[in-house]
Amino acid sequence: MITNHDSFSATSKKPSVTERAFGFTKNGERVAEFTLSNSRDLTVSIITWGGIIRTITYPDRDGHVKDITLGFDTLAPYEERHPYFGTITGRFANRIARGRFTLEGRTYNLATNNGPNHLHGGIRGFDRAIWSASTETAATSVSVALSHVSPDGDEGYPGEVSATVTYTLSEDNSLKIDYSATTTKSTPINLTSHGYFNLRGHDSADVLRQTLEIDGERVVVVDKTSIPTGELANVRGTPFDFLTPHPIGERISKVGIGYDHTYVLSGKPGALRLAATATDPDSGRYLELYTTEPGVQLYTGNYLDGSQIGKGGVRYGKHAGFCLEAQHFPDSVNQPAFPNTILRRGETYSQTTMMKFGAR
Repeated sequence: MITNHDSFSATSKKPSVTERAFGFTKNGERVAEFTLSNSRDLTVSIITWGGIIRTITYPDRDGHVKDITLGFDTLAPYEERHPYFGTITGRFANRIARGRFTLEGRTYNLATNNGPNHLHGGIRGFDRAIWSASTETAATSVSVALSHVSPDGDEGYPGEVSATVTYTLSEDNSLKIDYSATTTKSTPINLTSHGYFNLRGHDSADVLRQTLEIDGERVVVVDKTSIPTGELANVRGTPFDFLTPHPIGERISKVGIGYDHTYVLSGKPGALRLAATATDPDSGRYLELYTTEPGVQLYTGNYLDGSQIGKGGVRYGKHAGFCLEAQHFPDSVNQPAFPNTILRRGETYSQTTMMKFGAR
């Protein structure tokens, strides 16, 4: 993996967090935006609607600051259907086959909102909840903790789930996301952050020249509806091979419309380890992704078509951003050989994903 050398210079500024009203929903509910800043010109803004990371801004190698995340300027488009720009997805990120699973002798039926399958928690998943928030400031970091209670039967899932997601921005230019959840009944849990990144800037066309390195020798094989077949295929020598850095667009035409696949990460799940590195050769910006999760979903904005008008009036076209979603494997609840995604009463779900930013 690429070693760390960045061009940021520290100043006398201290980490800070500010809050503002971002807007009101159609039902009159207030949505807040929290902006986390460190002394090295890295800022992250998060809204309480969907726990969305709305902006991430930081300088390139020449000191030019850009926002590297796709999203919207106002609340209204987030209330409409959109491609999960920056959201917390749950209760179950990714797909569940035919919107159905059996748990402890009972079959549960969920919404089929992605062809024949269930996707990202259903019609009103965690991405459409208003999360409560609290902040904390320390000497070298600032954080905002978001909490949400999903009632028993929500979107068809069993158990009342209490979830907390804490975003912490530190002086080392890392954004750490700590997830935790408890439940009153056994239920599937698989949470992730669904950010779309363009390291040249969210308004900079496609990401095909940006390079990617993923520490995963196997990929989850899926059928034509993106449901796992159960096979984990070796990526070496294939268009899925990012064991060494490759431009995202170098072999993308050989995988259909683009990448939308889960990589099986090396190392022991539960240990925070470097999973992927993305770099933009033009600006020098890079992003390193660390996670405790067993997999990371690479998605290359294959269905963006210019109909989404983003920040600054920018139209997001095909491959305008890439996603690196640290998570468990899709359809794990129906795949006994995959790592467990069932949370039971008395247990605590937890995972940590961290992004480090810089420029070379």
